[in-house]
This record gives sequence, structure tokens and C-alpha cells, in this order.
Amino acid sequence: MYQTFDVTARPDQGPPRLAALRKELAAEGLDGFLVPRADAHQGEYVAPHDERLSWLTGFTGSAGFCAVLQEIAGVFIDGRYRTQVKRQVAAEYTPVPWPDVQLADWLKEQLPSGGKVGFDPWLHAAGQITSLEKELKGSGITLVQCDNLVDRIWADQPAPPMNPVAAHPLDYAGESAADKCARLAKGLREAGQAAAVITLPDSIMWLLNIRGSDVARNPVAHGFAILHDDARVDLFMAAEKLDGLEGHFDSSVTVHSPEDFLKATAALNGSVAADSGTVPQIVADKLGERLVPAGDPCALPKARKNAAEIAGSAAAHLRDGAAIVEMLAWLDAQAPGTITEIDVVKKLESLRREDPALRDISFETIAGTGENGAVMHYRVTEETDTRLEDGHLLVMDSGGQYLDGTTDITRTIAIGTPGEEERAAYTRVLQGMIAMSRLRWPKGLAGRDIECIGRMPLWLAGQDFNHGLGHGVGAYLSVHEGPQRLARTSHVPFEPGMILSNEPGYYRESAFGIRIENLLVVETAPALDTSDAERDMLCWRTLTFAPVDRRLVNASMLTADEKDWLDSYHQEVLAKIGPQLSPAAKAWLDAATAPL
Repeated sequence: MYQTFDVTARPDQGPPRLAALRKELAAEGLDGFLVPRADAHQGEYVAPHDERLSWLTGFTGSAGFCAVLQEIAGVFIDGRYRTQVKRQVAAEYTPVPWPDVQLADWLKEQLPSGGKVGFDPWLHAAGQITSLEKELKGSGITLVQCDNLVDRIWADQPAPPMNPVAAHPLDYAGESAADKCARLAKGLREAGQAAAVITLPDSIMWLLNIRGSDVARNPVAHGFAILHDDARVDLFMAAEKLDGLEGHFDSSVTVHSPEDFLKATAALNGSVAADSGTVPQIVADKLGERLVPAGDPCALPKARKNAAEIAGSAAAHLRDGAAIVEMLAWLDAQAPGTITEIDVVKKLESLRREDPALRDISFETIAGTGENGAVMHYRVTEETDTRLEDGHLLVMDSGGQYLDGTTDITRTIAIGTPGEEERAAYTRVLQGMIAMSRLRWPKGLAGRDIECIGRMPLWLAGQDFNHGLGHGVGAYLSVHEGPQRLARTSHVPFEPGMILSNEPGYYRESAFGIRIENLLVVETAPALDTSDAERDMLCWRTLTFAPVDRRLVNASMLTADEKDWLDSYHQEVLAKIGPQLSPAAKAWLDAATAPL
């Protein structure tokens, strides 16, 4: 299996490691050290070699950081992980609700003037350090670059990944690497920039039409790249990863050892573009005044999927939808109390594996029943595995990495007979999902402008959820892809071709969780009879097809338009997914998609 159920971290591992780290602090003359969940490439997901935060604290979430001082160690986590962190860290660690509490404010409260806080300059983006230094100005607290102190005490730290890289076929990519490089190089010339430094693995994969496996669930390889204004590319990647790529790169791509990357950046002439949100501080230091803070030049072109990428994603979703429906039909046939969360994960993965285009799951499957469903990024282990009992809700959030596309879908399923509180909350979540799916909006708006629409039914009931409404999704790349998001902090305007998730939820701690998620692609909205002639509008097209659980829908709470949307969606599910199913699953789907 791709997914395992081992316990990868325990609360009791943290205290002795924390004590050892504090000895290193004292030896270095430091009062603190910052431990992010990050690697030198600043992607969201990291290889085992870079799981320093989990190794030190026991916290396994995909985002967060720890500020270790001599008397206190704060684990900073956002709203997604405030339940999870309580389960995973020892009392020696103090959970800190971020961004409600900012790191600079916390440091000023905990440290006296003259305090020195160390950080590894490879693991912190230049923009982060610049902002933190500005916020600490006048406090007397200084940031000090140093070696990674966690690596010093991590005796059995895994080796860096060295997995092979494969070519990504043009039929799926839709544009050659040479054309991408030429297009982006033209943008550099127009901006008066001689080169761009690219550190994000998924950007390099997209630019050069390659895929890797250095990070589990993400088809990326670690490396760095410099794109020049004449479309030449210097790729800094271990040669052994590239053994199978003979003939893929043309003469414009030169491969170098990763150890030469800093020297190459120091030797660049002219203005050099780099994303201050991802370029490591040590690289920014090498560039000095030549650095032009700019977005990753690949980010927006990568986000705007071309016709081949959209077609591939749509095809992958149809096959993935068949696996989901087979899973739901199987699940419905199991009596409450007879199967566990691990059984669910294993069954779903086995169904996805029947597709020869599957290369991995796109993240660790979340299958949380009962109170585990309230842990937004719950990962089941042999120790936490729970039976699906009558009255439980099961949150099943999963996805696949297929050669032609990346999927991400969440369904919440009633086990036995659901309670009325759960049905009411589920219906509000469904109303939010429907409202966003139906939306048309003026071109130029961003996530911060429209995200509230997916929350409105919950807000009217005095409820909400502590995660964004949606994230960007790659084309056989990262399941979380920027720069666009459906979030109140996102200012990137939506453009045709962008793929995002639509996933409102509701979580009652120690009781139940609810989430419904489809992927959507942005399109130009067709004109209506009432449309303003001069106003360009955008809309969504749904990519995900699987039924929502009608047993959890309180139809009396829905408007006529909402009922019509759901019935129409279910008829699409039946038409698109039904022909792929086994007879038993097809019969189940007929009933599951019946009109309300």
C-alpha cells in the first residue's frame, strides 16, 4: 500500500529531544532556535529527512513551527490543527494559536532585550526573515543565522531522497518545455530581469515537463533552477536522479550538481527575480542588491491549466469517481460496528489501484469516524483505529495522483441512523458548497472577495470552520498548489483554467466532523439574457462526480434552487460514473442519486 498506519511520532519522544536541543542552544550562546516544517525548497510537503518539527515535537501536521527557548517551547499552529496538536505533543510544549498570536509578539513577551534567536537560513524564506526582523525592531532581540541544531542531535536522520525523475509526456503537459521557457524568458526581458531563481519543486517539474518522487504523495524531485532571459536553464539536481532522461532535455538545459547552486547565484549578473516568499534567506544573501522580489515566474502559468491539462484532470476525475462510488456502495453494505477506519482506507486504495494510470495517492487518506472526524487532518494509525458505529459520521477525504491529473474529494457518510444535529449541520455545509458551485462573479475578483459565500449558511447559524474554503490543485502535481486560493487572505484574481477545491465543513470537537469537497475549474461564464454587455464574468465547472449522502440532507432546509442543483448534479453523476461501475455499485448509485 501507499499509505501505512504506523505511529510516526509520539508525545513522549519530545521531552528528551527538547532537552538535547537546549544544550545546543547554550553551547551556541543562543536564547532560542526556530524549527519550521520546511525544507530548502519551501514546498508544503517534506521528505522524511526534513521532518524536523515532527521529530522534535511529535506534531505531524502539514504546517506549523516551533520556537524553542530555554524556558518554553511554543508550537505554532493554525486553526486546522488546534485539536490535533493537543493529542500529539507533551506538556513540555505549549501550543500557540497562530496567526492570532504572532511570533514576534510572542518572542518579545518571552525574551529580554539582547535575546538571540537562531535559525537555519536554508529553511526560512527571505520574506519571512525580513518581516520578522522588522517586527522585532526596537525590542533588542536579534535573529542569528546558524547551522541546523536539530540535525546535530538527530542521530538517525534519514538520508536526503535520491529517487529517479521521469519525463512528463507532452500529451498530458500540453506545452513543450522549450515553449514554456521561451514564454517565461520573454516576461523576464520585458521586466528588465536577467534571470529568475526557482526553488519550488513543483515549479521546476512544470517548467521542464518532468516528474519525480522525492516527496511522498507529490510527484516532485528536489532541485533548484535558474531561468535566464535567453531561455537557457541551469538545473541543479543530483545526476543520479536524471539517469532515465536521455534525450528529454534539449541543449538549452544544463545540469549541475546541487552543491554548485549558491556559487552560481553569486555569479549572476544584472537583476535577478526571486519569490521572497519561497527563496531561502541564504540564497537572498548571495544575490544581495541584485535580487528583485517578484513572484515565482512559473506560479501563474502553472495555475492556468491549458486544454490538455484540463482534459486530463477531467478524465482522471471520472475514473476516480468510479472508485469512490464503488467504495461508497461497499461501505453501505457493511453493518455498523463491523469495520474500522483502516478497513476504509485499505478498500479505497485497492479500488484506486485498479487504474493503471495511478502513481500514488495525492495525500494520506483521511478517514475519521465519530470524534476523529473533528480532527481536520486526521491520519489513522493502528493505535487510533476506530470502528464505524451506528450514529457516527465518517469524514473520508482522499485523492489520487494519476498520470493525467490530480484528484481530491471529500464525502461525509452517515453510519446507520444520523442525529438531527448532524443532519442540520451537514445541510448547512451542503448549502455552502452548492452556493459556491453555482456562483458567477465579475472577472478580477479573488478568493478574499467570494470565499464568504461558501460560509454564509453556517454563519447564519452562528457556526464556522477553521480552514480555507479551497486551495489550488496541480495537474499531476501538488494537491495544494498556489498562488490562487479560496481564502479570506488570498488576493490573487481567479483566471480561466485555474483548478480549486470547494470544501466547506463543520467540526464539533470530541463529537463529529463534516466536510464536502469537489474540485472546480474556472471558466468564462456564458452570457445571459440579463448580462451587462461590457462586464466579463467567470464561473465554475465541476470536475468531481460522486453522490453526497442524501440521508444527511434535511430537504426542508433547502431552497427550490438548491434542490434543483443537487438533483441535477446527481443526474450528472449517474450519467458520467454509472457506465463504469460493477452491477452492484450501479444499482446502489441509482438509489443514491434519486431525486430528493
